[in-house]
Amino acid sequence: MGSKNKLKRFKENEKFENVIQPEREEIINKDYFLRGKWASQFFKNKNPLILELGCGKGEYTVELAKRHPEFNFLGIDIKGARFWRGAKTATEENIPNAKFLRAQIELVDLLFAPDEVSEIWITFPDPQIKFQRTKHRMTNPEFLKKYHRILKPDGIIHLKTDSEFMHGYTLGLIQGSNHELLYAHHDIYNNNEIASELVEIQTFYEKQYLEKNKAITYTKFRLNF
Repeated sequence: MGSKNKLKRFKENEKFENVIQPEREEIINKDYFLRGKWASQFFKNKNPLILELGCGKGEYTVELAKRHPEFNFLGIDIKGARFWRGAKTATEENIPNAKFLRAQIELVDLLFAPDEVSEIWITFPDPQIKFQRTKHRMTNPEFLKKYHRILKPDGIIHLKTDSEFMHGYTLGLIQGSNHELLYAHHDIYNNNEIASELVEIQTFYEKQYLEKNKAITYTKFRLNF
């Protein structure tokens, strides 16, 4: 994507009412003003909040919001030029329960209050395979602790990935730490029992992986700390 295109998208994001882009200092140095108030002040309702972490172009945020108007969906990514597509679609199609936040995922527990989030979706994260990159894996123990702080007691995490490594790594953590595995499958497109939205909603990258005949995995679990 050219730099002019990126700048244009950044400018559009600033005008979208469904996008918020706090400075890092706003989040770190004081109690963020929407923390504990995302539903009432940003979505203007009392509906449960669901996050898509590393949302990319925001396909899951937008499509789940269409299917489930009774929930608020918030896509989070540091790359605003990517989620511009989701924000624009949600604006054009008048999907009020799909919104976007530009922020780093490692700040998630500073952005949301305890028990504020009902579910978390992690869709096709970078598996960070090299050992020295372990701290950046979005299901590593430190990230799971952050998610646990903001999730409701019965909150659920969904992981969808093309990476066998990420799938196996996460399953190992779930089983080794006595978290509650609710469902797992190593190839959802060869599974007649899978929930329809798991195969009907496809991300930009997922479509590319499917064209290369890569298996798509899915894991659903609940944290116990």
